[in-house]
Formats: sequence, C-alpha cells, structure tokens
Amino acid sequence: MKKVGSYMAIIGIGLIVLPFIGLTIRFTDWIYEWGEGVAWAIKIGLVVIGAALFFLGKPEAGEVELELPEEPEKAE
Repeated sequence: MKKVGSYMAIIGIGLIVLPFIGLTIRFTDWIYEWGEGVAWAIKIGLVVIGAALFFLGKPEAGEVELELPEEPEKAE
C-alpha cells in the first residue's frame, strides 16, 4: 500500500502545482467541470489519502530491515 499511497500523493501534488506554471493534464480536465472548489477538494484529497496510505501501510518485503543475531563473546 505504500507504493500506491506514494503514487497518489505525487499525482495530487502534480495536479496542484502544474496549473501554476500553465500546464494541465488533459486526462484530468473532468475535475474542473464540477467547479474550482470540487477540483481543489479532489486534488487535496488525493494528497491526504495518498500520504495516509504511505505512512500507515506495512513495509514491503524488500523494505524490511533484518537484524543479525549477536555473536557470543569469546572468553579469553
């Protein structure tokens, strides 16, 4: 879920930033048909839900850190 959450948050941030530099993504133009307030709610919702999934998600198998067992000390 961490990967999905990070993708959602990145897409949401991109949708917020792109119009300020004069760009939009044609695929997401439908959110502006409902009005500016609804478009902002969708964008912010993507960021918030994505961040929640990222921080609350369990680490994937490759991300888990393994602890090595301690070696017994040798008596001299």
